Amino acid sequence: MASKTKRPVLGTRALNRATLARQLLLTRTEMSAQDATRHLLGLQAQNVKPPYFQLHARLAGFGPAELAGLMESREVVRMVTMRSTIHTHTVHDALTLRPLVQPARDREINYFRKGLVGVDLDRLAERARVFVEAEPRTMAEIREELLKEWPGADPQSLSVAARCRLPLVQVTPRGVWGKSGQVRLTTLNEWVGEGGGSGGEDSAIDDVVLRYLGAFGPASVKDMQTWAGLTRLREAFERLRPVLEVFQDENGVELFDLPDGPRPDAGQPAPPRFLPEFDNLLLSHADRSRVIPPELKGSSWTGNQAHCTLLLDGFLAGLWKLDAGKAGGTLTVELFSAVSKADEAEIVAEGETLLAEMGEGDGEGRSGGSVRFGPIRG
Repeated sequence: MASKTKRPVLGTRALNRATLARQLLLTRTEMSAQDATRHLLGLQAQNVKPPYFQLHARLAGFGPAELAGLMESREVVRMVTMRSTIHTHTVHDALTLRPLVQPARDREINYFRKGLVGVDLDRLAERARVFVEAEPRTMAEIREELLKEWPGADPQSLSVAARCRLPLVQVTPRGVWGKSGQVRLTTLNEWVGEGGGSGGEDSAIDDVVLRYLGAFGPASVKDMQTWAGLTRLREAFERLRPVLEVFQDENGVELFDLPDGPRPDAGQPAPPRFLPEFDNLLLSHADRSRVIPPELKGSSWTGNQAHCTLLLDGFLAGLWKLDAGKAGGTLTVELFSAVSKADEAEIVAEGETLLAEMGEGDGEGRSGGSVRFGPIRG
């Protein structure tokens, strides 16, 4: 929504640098993996490895074993939250954010009501809860259990309803670096114990608004709604307006920010960074031009598959893939346009760091591998 009041204007590069600073991408920080996961309000985790690569791009001295240990000790969990996608969250955030997005999960069930005729959703949720709390189950096992009571229902609709109504977590070893395991589910409370957020609904939403701005700001109401997969968040922003700074972008859209939020100079250098598929940096704003140049819109996807992306000077500049193999593997970079020799050297140096620290193996100082450039895309 364009602002009718003249506010200080933040240009695209200013927004880029401010967002990169919140995202810990201007310089690697000494923050722990647990604190970074909390600061970022979770790590997109549609696949197993992206959360590890997200932290590697942001944290100094990060090794996959740190996040893997948090998974195994149940201090972080994998579950469906924002945008109906899987995220890795601290336990506190899992307990806080899942109730916040529950209205969206309830609406999601409505798309499957034709397959749920005659199904009592409260009864379904209770039967599924008892079943998964007896021991972690696969989604196929949950479907089969529910079909016993509702044999005429659509199997997929039953499983979607269970996933939406219950806060289900993926239990380890799923999600642990270097291990494999089928997706098995139980409830959040069964996995980590009873708990929940504090305060009323309004205070919980307001707290998340402030934290979102701390991780993704400056941002519009629509930006946060895109990140959360929710609607009707303007009321929360209006409650907080007296304590927030208000700007506008070059199109006149009103942007909110924390008074002490970092807003670096637009000319501050931004080093190359290799981000995994589904990194929240690229998914958490309605207007993504602060990171994705307009001419590259849609270029980080093929169909419904996201690609691993390369940031150069803070903006999307190419794609990459890591092919495992002997001597550390090969990192192939495909740029969208030609770059200078100096930029190319910085990309290679960052790629070699990724290979050394995140190549196949234990992730602790593994060396070797090579960085190569593929054909320029576009």
